[in-house]
Amino acid sequence: MCLNIEAYFIEEEEDSGPYGAKGLGEPAMLPTVTAVVNAIDDAVGVRITSLPATLEKILQALTEKKEGGVN
Repeated sequence: MCLNIEAYFIEEEEDSGPYGAKGLGEPAMLPTVTAVVNAIDDAVGVRITSLPATLEKILQALTEKKEGGVN
């Protein structure tokens, strides 16, 4: 069974956005950060609690864990 879905963009000015624009895809990005941070924790065993999750932060957290620090 195949359903045809039609999408329509209805343009209305948004007072809070620049030049009346509003976002479209940002809400879909919200769970992505959590998934990436959880993947880092699953892969290497350290939790990154501040963004961006850079290589330097991961290496620092691994060093602290190895030295018995808090993490």
